[in-house]
Amino acid sequence: MVSNIILNQTVIPVDHYKENEQDGLLNIIVDFKVTSENYHDIATLLYAGIFDVEVPEKGIAFRGTIQSYYTSVTNLYKEGEVGDYHISLLEVKNEEMRLS
Repeated sequence: MVSNIILNQTVIPVDHYKENEQDGLLNIIVDFKVTSENYHDIATLLYAGIFDVEVPEKGIAFRGTIQSYYTSVTNLYKEGEVGDYHISLLEVKNEEMRLS
């Protein structure tokens, strides 16, 4: 079972991990918790759009982009709150990386 992924050198503990292939590209789907204390850092990270993605426990590393995501409707500006994030990351082709 995968317990962490790494996005741009930021370790993210995951609650759920799934991987599949989509049009010959790797797609990983993760669920993880975000606390009010780390909300700003995670939000800033996710705005990057394209990531160095690593799944150390599976020996996987690729460049990827957010294909889809959603979050719970938790007010993470309120101290002590915890939100749920669901993100699908799709591997990008070399040509797409140059355009970004």
